[in-house]
Amino acid sequence: MGESDMVGLDGRVTGTVGPGLVGEVIVRIRGGAEHFLAYPAPGTGRLAVGTVVTVVEYLPPRTVYVMAAYGD
Repeated sequence: MGESDMVGLDGRVTGTVGPGLVGEVIVRIRGGAEHFLAYPAPGTGRLAVGTVVTVVEYLPPRTVYVMAAYGD
């Protein structure tokens, strides 16, 4: 799975993501759903559990940077 496969995918926060926090998101990929460690993209604040997010950067094997998919 390369960066181009992950960037742009939507997911949902399952463990709060925010500055100074390592959170968790679930992303649908490869015919299933997988969990990834998640950090907020630069300029992104705290993302609560249940927030729909978009992957903006992928660091193999299991880390993503995310931002809210929809504005406040």
